[in-house]
Amino acid sequence: MTARLRRDAPTSTASLPDAPATAGIVHLGLGSFHRAHQAVYTAAAMRAAGGDWGIVGVASRSRRVVDALHAQDHLYTVATISPTGTTLEIPGAHTDSYVAADDPARVVADLADPRIRIATLTVTENGYSYSPSTQRLDVDDPIVAADLRGGDPRSSIGQLARGLQRRAAAGGEPMSILSCDNLLSNGSHTEKLVRAFLQELPDAESADALTYLDRAVTFPSSMVDRIVPATTPEFADRVAGLLGVRDDVPVPAEPFTMWAIEDRFAGGRPAWEAGGAVFTDEVGAYEQLKVRLLNGTHSLIAYLGALRGVPTIPDAIALPDVEAAAAAVLRHEYEPSVTAPRGVDIEQYERELFSRWGNSALGHRTSQVGSDGSVKLGQRIPGPVRHALDGGGFPHLIALTVAAYLACIAPPAGFDPGPHAAAMTDPARARLTAVATRGGRDLAARAIVELQLFGEDLAHRTAFIDRVGDLLDTIVERGVDSAITDALAASDALAPTTP
Repeated sequence: MTARLRRDAPTSTASLPDAPATAGIVHLGLGSFHRAHQAVYTAAAMRAAGGDWGIVGVASRSRRVVDALHAQDHLYTVATISPTGTTLEIPGAHTDSYVAADDPARVVADLADPRIRIATLTVTENGYSYSPSTQRLDVDDPIVAADLRGGDPRSSIGQLARGLQRRAAAGGEPMSILSCDNLLSNGSHTEKLVRAFLQELPDAESADALTYLDRAVTFPSSMVDRIVPATTPEFADRVAGLLGVRDDVPVPAEPFTMWAIEDRFAGGRPAWEAGGAVFTDEVGAYEQLKVRLLNGTHSLIAYLGALRGVPTIPDAIALPDVEAAAAAVLRHEYEPSVTAPRGVDIEQYERELFSRWGNSALGHRTSQVGSDGSVKLGQRIPGPVRHALDGGGFPHLIALTVAAYLACIAPPAGFDPGPHAAAMTDPARARLTAVATRGGRDLAARAIVELQLFGEDLAHRTAFIDRVGDLLDTIVERGVDSAITDALAASDALAPTTP
């Protein structure tokens, strides 16, 4: 049997890092993305400049990663995969890990620990306990409501707020809270939610914490970018063969990686620039570039691919009509709504996107990319839809994105979207399925107007809602190929011509 990855079991192809002496970061959301992105940058920072910046990783509910990390001296492998080969790296940035659901009191205690100067988050868009329609804290959410009543908090926002509350009571050492999720203006959005939680508390509980927040807590914004597919048993076997020891939680990742950060840290920060991070006052522009051009187009590829019956993003982008739809939505509907950051060549960025999506060695699954669309699309589409409609155009392919999403998540009676769509998870699936018995126009109206999945503004855009319904009917009645052809023809008719 192959030995397990540990510091006393040297590997054949990757060097083992020294263990960090002390933690300075608590990270909420111990998933694959964090371990292939922020942890890698933090390990590079400590190698280059030292510092007490080890990471205490906090998983939300699952013990799988935590148990494996404890058995492996908190070591794991990041496998960077491209068509030309695979390289292995062992970051070794974590000092400890645990499961929040098993020990919620410890989350608050760790956030209050004066040695911790940064709290970071990758809890997905769905983990911020806010209403997509209002963008405000969802105080009616049962978990948030329970956290407000007292006891050990279970929501990420509740944990942050209660941690700051206790930190303030203990003297209020400076601290920064850094969101690494795909939320526009994620720093100010997180601050707004934490502040709203504290403001819901009685004055006797909240006053000191709010004063401390104003005085010594910052919420920098950041943009994160790296494609990190889910780990499979087959991938773990492959890594074990390359590494020479068994790693139960390796992470696959693409070669491309980017991190743009607003440099506002109250208690200091690691030298993340040593790993390639960019500190900039244009985080908002980087966010739009990523959330719209990459993520928005990625969603369309995933839903169309799933409906065409293909398992991976490279399989989907290899289909000529899906590639054409992706190129059209990217260039004609998303790109006009963004302003590229200084020094970024947007044409080169777009060429890299198609290369990344086509990385057949990575095999990012359509079901993974398509999951949680009710939350993800609310970040990706409203701005570009408004920009197109207010400018006299029409976002036919964004409408196709929403129609394909609805076909995958809440297929009307008698329509089978296929196994890859069925494998997608979504917090709105039950609510949408309950109203998916009528035609496409009705389902589109229920999703966009009644449930306001994509915000209040789109609920009043009747022409867009009608177009989503028409394309959904086309998918159901004539197939996704016909819907792609329809949307592409309409988009081409509006596209600017080159002299």
